[in-house]
Amino acid sequence: MLTERAKRALDKRAPKLVENLKKTLILHGTKISNVLNALLTDIYHLKKDCAIKYSRKNENIRPFESGGETSLEFFSLKTDCSLFIFGSHSKKRPNNLVIGRTYDHHIYDLVEVGVENFKTMESFSYDKKLAPRIGSKPFFAFFGEGFENVEELKHFKEVLLDLFRGEVVENLNITGVDHVYVCTAVSSNRVFFTHCALRMKRSGTVVPRMEMVEVGPSMDFLVRRHRLPNDGLKKEAMRTATDRPKKKEKNVSRDVIQGKIGKIYIPDQQVGGVELSHKAKGLKRARREAKLKNNVSEHKAKKQKADGE
Repeated sequence: MLTERAKRALDKRAPKLVENLKKTLILHGTKISNVLNALLTDIYHLKKDCAIKYSRKNENIRPFESGGETSLEFFSLKTDCSLFIFGSHSKKRPNNLVIGRTYDHHIYDLVEVGVENFKTMESFSYDKKLAPRIGSKPFFAFFGEGFENVEELKHFKEVLLDLFRGEVVENLNITGVDHVYVCTAVSSNRVFFTHCALRMKRSGTVVPRMEMVEVGPSMDFLVRRHRLPNDGLKKEAMRTATDRPKKKEKNVSRDVIQGKIGKIYIPDQQVGGVELSHKAKGLKRARREAKLKNNVSEHKAKKQKADGE
């Protein structure tokens, strides 16, 4: 027998027409370098409103190997996270970062990158008032033809957008956009990534002038491996539900020519039973006419009497 609390938790995780904000799971393997440890901490601070960070070592997680994703999928189901970042360090792949997405808590796709020339957020000096607010929407700037021509970089771009874009909204206030992620394709497998705050200044027009101030983190991503989803899984994941069921409008119809047509129902008016006020203008007019008529008739009667005498 499920409790009410358990029912609410299951309803929250159930599929919806408009999905909840995607959460990110951050974890690492048995060995991790100081660079990766600082990087995972910075990413957690950037996504603090929708991220969960594990600090324990995980021995059995190998995302690209068969059977090595079981623990990762279990943690994804447990935390209800659809994105994950896994850090590991070895001699063969130093400062290794695996970024992936899940569908129905199973591995959907993976991108493996190496981290070089890393600078933490603390290493940048700037006015702390410019620090991005938690939950604010970012801009994205992608420079280089590699993001359009190279398959690995196209896939990496999709994953980065999904990782940092935050909540999907329909309307956006420009004052709520206070930072930008800048990605530059240096070569076919190297991407320079940096994070900048936006400073708004007067421009003499409605649209303010933007200035970028680098606030970190900053690094070079070296794309090593990637794995795309198979066609069947991609088709199932990309399937969208029909439009939201619209509430039925009573007495409203639509026509190709006339457009929206509405019917108005007015109840029968019982005019005979309506009580009229003694101050009604119609009654005043009737009284004036009756009084004028009586005066005319009295005048005629007096005139006839005077003529008879």
